[in-house]
Amino acid sequence: MKKILSLAFILFVLPALSAKAGKIVTDSLRSQILGAEVKYNVYLPDGFDKSGKQYPVVYLLHGLYGTYQDWEKTGRMHDVADELIRSGEAKEMVIIMPNAGHPDIHNEWNGYFNMPGWNYEDFFFKEFIPSVEKKYRCVGDKGHRAIMGLSMGGGGSTVYAQRHPDMFSSCYAMSAWLDQQIREEQDDSKKDKFYYTCKAVREHSALDFIDNADDATLEALRGVKWFFDCGDDDYLVTLSFNLHMKMMAKRVKDELRVRDGVHNWEYWHTALRLSLPFASRNFD
Repeated sequence: MKKILSLAFILFVLPALSAKAGKIVTDSLRSQILGAEVKYNVYLPDGFDKSGKQYPVVYLLHGLYGTYQDWEKTGRMHDVADELIRSGEAKEMVIIMPNAGHPDIHNEWNGYFNMPGWNYEDFFFKEFIPSVEKKYRCVGDKGHRAIMGLSMGGGGSTVYAQRHPDMFSSCYAMSAWLDQQIREEQDDSKKDKFYYTCKAVREHSALDFIDNADDATLEALRGVKWFFDCGDDDYLVTLSFNLHMKMMAKRVKDELRVRDGVHNWEYWHTALRLSLPFASRNFD
């Protein structure tokens, strides 16, 4: 009997588990703007190498203390993407996970914004997007491009979509770091790289952006689908709630989801299961 069950598992269960399985590719790009080699992971859907067709693309950003490997190693995004595509909940897509930091946040540059010695936003839009979308056969227009991320990456996703609404069809921000209060009077000798990361978040406040947006900017923001997802016990939840209220007041439609959870990978893993179908629904 055991032999029959084992044979059945091999014949029927294993093929089902491996059906339509995508793959993760690790790649890198030499940046002239950053003066550095920037690594990134790419999820390629099943059949990518043979299809020859173009795909929509999702940019999936990591958080502070993280790297481009986090979404695969800890978030298990490979398994989630395979499952969602296989079930039809998400479209076949390319998912790109760039590196924007280092676990040593005090001595190494971190963040998605321009700051002294680390012009990451310039790199992302002028070098990174054109290069990876050409290499990995992405459609390459607003209607087939989405951005999302967690914590620092959630804030980066939001601000990128605010500042470049012509580039993204949707933005899904998880536990987003959207603003930061800093001590400007801090002793210059104590201003390490983390200080400048915090300062950049303050200067690129997603909340201030809405407050200061003119009518033309607000109209452009209405062309992006917005989703803010944060745990009820997350220390950043007030930021998502405040941004949601400001956007409502300015008639920029968004979705706010406050679920049971905190600032951890259990929450972001479940958020990924919501975010990829959201991006898919909003691709042209």
